[in-house]
Amino acid sequence: MKFGPVATRDAEGSLIAHTVRLADGALKKGHSLTREDLARLAAAGVEEVIVARLDPADCHEDEAAGILANAGDGGGVTLDPPFTGRVNFHAGSDGVLVVDRQAIDAVNRVDPAITLATLPEFARVTRGRMVATAKIIPFAVSRKLVEKAADLARGAVRVAPFRPRPVGLVATTLPHLKASVLDKTRRITEARLSVSGSCLRGELRVAHEATPTARAIQSSIADGAEMVLVFGASAIVDGNDVIPSAIEQAGGRIIHFGMPVDPGNLLLVGEVDGIPVIGAPGCARSPKENGFDWVLDRLMADCPVTASDIAGMGVGGLLMEIGTRPQPRETSPAPARPRKIEGILLAAGQSRRAGDINKLLATMDGKPLVRIAAEAALASRLSQLTVVTGHMRAEIEGALSGLRLRFAHNADYMEGMASSIRCGVNALDPGVDAAMILLADMPGVDAGAIDTILTAFSPEQGITIALASVGGKRGNPVVWDRSFFEALARLEGDTGARHLIGEHGASARPVEIGEIARLDLDTPEALAAAGAVAAPTS
Repeated sequence: MKFGPVATRDAEGSLIAHTVRLADGALKKGHSLTREDLARLAAAGVEEVIVARLDPADCHEDEAAGILANAGDGGGVTLDPPFTGRVNFHAGSDGVLVVDRQAIDAVNRVDPAITLATLPEFARVTRGRMVATAKIIPFAVSRKLVEKAADLARGAVRVAPFRPRPVGLVATTLPHLKASVLDKTRRITEARLSVSGSCLRGELRVAHEATPTARAIQSSIADGAEMVLVFGASAIVDGNDVIPSAIEQAGGRIIHFGMPVDPGNLLLVGEVDGIPVIGAPGCARSPKENGFDWVLDRLMADCPVTASDIAGMGVGGLLMEIGTRPQPRETSPAPARPRKIEGILLAAGQSRRAGDINKLLATMDGKPLVRIAAEAALASRLSQLTVVTGHMRAEIEGALSGLRLRFAHNADYMEGMASSIRCGVNALDPGVDAAMILLADMPGVDAGAIDTILTAFSPEQGITIALASVGGKRGNPVVWDRSFFEALARLEGDTGARHLIGEHGASARPVEIGEIARLDLDTPEALAAAGAVAAPTS
């Protein structure tokens, strides 16, 4: 590939290296220049452009990314269409990400132009979550190198789906152990199992002795349990302690005791008649992440856990630091911080469908539509409101004078809605938990409707997108968890973020708010029907 400046007249068929904005529209980075494009550039007085010229042996960035991603697909994932040299992998189901580290490292050593990145090995993922991305850095790369990387990447990324199963719970008791502790342990264990769709087959509480514990393990398996979790009244401190002895008495074997993950050190993995039996560490009585979760997730996704696997968990295995270890003391939890959700009001468009008026400045009952939308957002539970301006910036800002909000000007507003979303997301406060994207031409969306959607947003329940709907059809506004900010900041075109909702449907909760969810005032007819008085553009 040849890269550099050339005379505009000689650039036909080349890929333009940087976006060039013209009065009649932009020529975007990576666009293949046509004869008509050259005429537009010349008319604008652009005599030289920086371009990339592909050699016959080169592979275009999108084709190269597609080849690499398709090779790396080991199953259980879906692939986005190639775009700007990138293909994103998404989990096809809830499960565990399994990657071939050696293969991925080898791919990334082929050439700096070719990259393949993933989430951490064995990360727990939900359906639709982005788990990996194949990215070609320049506009093109040698086809020979792409093919070499693809050979190395074969099946390197897959999602192992969770397989729901019945689980037996055995809890040993001692006089000092309160029944309330056992009850809490059961509740927390049930919540952990629900992540994989599994459930407790039953719970057996027995004395903290090897023989009754062994009988309880055998009974759980006979009752149909496909995994047995054993919570000891006293921690396992040796390979000959009560719980490992019970597993052996039950006819099983110990796979590994102890792990280099903290909290979680005192975990034991064994099996009886091919059924996994886990001696849970004391920290597994808490819902906080610990080494028990790492092992449980893998087993629920039918990924073997060997002694060697556990020994390899040390890097990254320090999950938290408690100054009082080795004898931590329970403290009262700090009060939960109120969730911070900011609003982004899109008010940058040119109102092309409205003819020679700016619909956002049209008035209803003497008030501009953009002000109606802003006041509704400010009256809701949103913590802050950012208005994205573009076309007729001064007039829009004037229509919002006196309101306590902030502005973010989108100089690229002619590129479409995506550019305004990018601008709004980049203007959010660093500590924000989520953002609601609102449209300024929907006067029916009042503070009550906004708060109803905010209430439905619940990341702790897996609801990371909440959106207005009517009759089962998607509408606006939409709340996005901060985990989507990176994807929103990369949007292109004029279609907004609808495809992200489709890709993450399992995490999205529609909220029925009636016709106002889809009623926007795009045309002169719609404005007139709503009783709006048009304001001319300048």
